[in-house]
Amino acid sequence: MVKAHTAIDFYNREYGGELYAPTTKAKDHPFYATLEAFIGGWGLAKKRCLEIGCGRGAFQDVVQDYTGVDVAESVRPFLRKPFFQSSATSLPFSNNTFDVAWSYTVLEHIATPEAALSEMRRVLKPGGLLLLFPAWQCRSWNAQGYPVRPYSDFNFYGKLIKVSVPIRDSVLFRSLYIFPRRVLRLTSFLCSRPTRFRFKRLEPNYSQYWMSDSDAVCSMDPYEAILWFTSRKDACLNYPTPAEQFFVRTGHLIFKIQKP
Repeated sequence: MVKAHTAIDFYNREYGGELYAPTTKAKDHPFYATLEAFIGGWGLAKKRCLEIGCGRGAFQDVVQDYTGVDVAESVRPFLRKPFFQSSATSLPFSNNTFDVAWSYTVLEHIATPEAALSEMRRVLKPGGLLLLFPAWQCRSWNAQGYPVRPYSDFNFYGKLIKVSVPIRDSVLFRSLYIFPRRVLRLTSFLCSRPTRFRFKRLEPNYSQYWMSDSDAVCSMDPYEAILWFTSRKDACLNYPTPAEQFFVRTGHLIFKIQKP
């Protein structure tokens, strides 16, 4: 299991450098277009909003009522609006506090992602909206930077791993096991409610940041997130039908929280 203090040390260090999530301007951020469409499309600019894993606060001025949470204390100087240093698995807010929450490339860095999902759901009001956009299906080989490092960095076994990456990373190869697994999970969904959130645990690299998601601790299927929320009576707004949900590949998910 990932030691929390090791992760915190890593993020405090990396957010103080120039390589890890360096963008501080909203419009320069790769998530900006998705977030802007979400806020504008649902009329959320004046709602009470929470960003989980806010980093350096690039989106703090996208809405009026903004609160940011991050596990790294080192980002505090970048935030002008309310900020709380906290894990996503133990949010320091009362039930039903926020109208809106979003999270971008955060869930894959949490050792117990289901606990984080439960917390997100807990702090949202009934009818609240959640925009969830982690890096789905993180690759185990990213931790050692196989796609970006030269063959000369590796021994014979490492070279075999590197040469296999394009094949193992192809859509066709991954579909051979993803869709059969989804069929089994759908059967479970139909037989019992609510579902558990299943994921593959990864070994993160907190010593060397080779590439995106080299620090990921889990690999997740977006279909699992859809099953988790919809089995709790929440609605997936951007994939409303069972067929659309089953064939989801990647990207963001929008949920409307339905609770008493």
